[in-house]
Amino acid sequence: MGRVRIGGFAISLDGFGAGPDQSLQDPLGKRGKELHNWFFGTRTFRAMIGQEGGSEGVDETFAHRSMDGFGAFILGRNMFGPVRGDWPDDDWKGWWGDNPPYHAPTFILTHHARDPIVMEGGTIFHFVTDGIDAALERARDAAGDADVKIGGGVSTVRQYLQAGLVDELHFALSPVLLGRGEAMFAGLDLPALGYRVVESVASDLATHFVLASDA
Repeated sequence: MGRVRIGGFAISLDGFGAGPDQSLQDPLGKRGKELHNWFFGTRTFRAMIGQEGGSEGVDETFAHRSMDGFGAFILGRNMFGPVRGDWPDDDWKGWWGDNPPYHAPTFILTHHARDPIVMEGGTIFHFVTDGIDAALERARDAAGDADVKIGGGVSTVRQYLQAGLVDELHFALSPVLLGRGEAMFAGLDLPALGYRVVESVASDLATHFVLASDA
């Protein structure tokens, strides 16, 4: 059985993992894209969008690790799209176009059932209505010996951390102050949950912290 990991999760200096007021125009909330400047120039990101080139070095190392070795993904509903409540139709199929970057079974946490969606490149979106434990069980079955990635957003990451279900997490601390948004650490006692910092590396665009569970 593989590990459960969080990789490439960018946060601001004031602890926000996304900006406020997510919308079709601002998928990461207002100013949320600024958290990911360390990622956008890497070879990994450019390959994800069908482009060549990109930076090497620290940011590329962590970008590659954030997408490598996963056999399944878990996302909160807001990571899948801006639609709230009941699905009005089947038109919305995610932010990423016909070929999302996951290329593996991807489980969406939601309160509203929907049939699976088969996308190009091996991504299949499954919609899970019975909670984080059920989603993780299905993701582990799908991943086999590979790792499962908890892809976000903030609420989803917090739920899995509070439940003690994450083995390793990588935060990319970006030199940005958002002021408002989705707070990552409010009321979350990571040492009490058994997490400690095992790696810390800085680049010009972010400081990368890796935490691991003692459990």
